[in-house]
Amino acid sequence: MTESPWRLSDRFDPAALPLADRHYNRQKVGSPQFVPPGRCLVLLTADRSALWVTSWPFAQFVRHAWGGAWVNSLFRNEGEGLSSDLIRLAVAHTAARWPAVPDLGMVTFVDASKVRRKRDPGRCYRKAGFHHVGFTAGGLHAFQMPPTDMPAPEAVPHSQGVLFGGEAA
Repeated sequence: MTESPWRLSDRFDPAALPLADRHYNRQKVGSPQFVPPGRCLVLLTADRSALWVTSWPFAQFVRHAWGGAWVNSLFRNEGEGLSSDLIRLAVAHTAARWPAVPDLGMVTFVDASKVRRKRDPGRCYRKAGFHHVGFTAGGLHAFQMPPTDMPAPEAVPHSQGVLFGGEAA
């Protein structure tokens, strides 16, 4: 297997900000922070063409049916890599970061009206192993990957020295 393109980033990384600003769920374009409050894992590809955020909100603060699950709150791929491959690697990196995988695994939500028209909304998530499990109260498609379907945990390569545009250590 080739090395993962993902590198550890953070919720204030200026190198990730342009991708975050172009994501359809961005609430305040230009704001230096682009991640919801709470626990998070932010990944940026080495070439800065893709961005991933896993949020892990405390269940008591969640208003959807999957409270306690990890939430992929942002994924944007503007590069050449297959989105489904990037998603599986990001899930593996999340599992390495937090080995106690929640019983509900990981969920993500897709607004079908704001993504490119495809045969089926969330296609890259389906190809990565997520399953359509319903809709949110607001009508977003909900996709879930249970722990049994997750790839083996894999540490993020070159995690230090790249947070703010530096070279990998």
